[in-house]
Amino acid sequence: MRKPIMAGNWKMHKTIPEASALAAALKSAVGDETAVEVVLCPSFTALAAVADAVRGSNISVGAQDMHWEEQGAFTGEVSPLMLDGLCQYVIFGHSERREYFGETDETVNKKAKSALAHGLIPIICCGENLAQNEAGETEAFVSGQIRGALAGLSAAQVAGLVIAYEPIWAIGTGKTAEPAAVNSIIGLSIRGVIADMFGEETAQSVRVLYGGSVKPGNVDSFMVQPEIDGGLVGGASLNAESFAALVNSAAK
Repeated sequence: MRKPIMAGNWKMHKTIPEASALAAALKSAVGDETAVEVVLCPSFTALAAVADAVRGSNISVGAQDMHWEEQGAFTGEVSPLMLDGLCQYVIFGHSERREYFGETDETVNKKAKSALAHGLIPIICCGENLAQNEAGETEAFVSGQIRGALAGLSAAQVAGLVIAYEPIWAIGTGKTAEPAAVNSIIGLSIRGVIADMFGEETAQSVRVLYGGSVKPGNVDSFMVQPEIDGGLVGGASLNAESFAALVNSAAK
């Protein structure tokens, strides 16, 4: 059985003191949780502080992005070597990175390969916009993102990945997709594609999260779906009480 995972994407929120305080509060609330893997993804500046704050607990830490090169003339970027010892996960291909910073399936693929080569676990995001959803293009679009992101990887590498399905129209809007529809999309466009590329066993090993206005009031309806293994949480992860409630729901 796949172990549930709740990852909090703090985006461009929380100063170093604020991030440390939130991490400490979550360590107290859910730091001993064993049924669910908890991952906190602060900004780069707060990574070291959050890693220190959760040390000795079962909480993992993730970065929000990473360049695929180890070093070079890439002003403003962070390399896998710079993340060594600070985190276990890295988020790639979030819709905001794609929309505002030119992230593509090709760069996601490069970053995923580099992360795996340096012992980091990618959390690869995919998802369609509202126009694509309304035009009935979701299955084809998400399938294409998955094929592009995973090209050239081995079955063993893919088995340890985390995929986050985040319909863009549901991120930060208060709108949520229907749980049964999300379950179907994950089954067809994510696990189905992975099975085609790497085999059914690999497809069933990958943990797939839902992201898009996940909160305590709706998380249970997603967690009961057989294809959903947890959540990539935005706004609700910025408050210790609400994020702890999500973790506790996943633990059930």
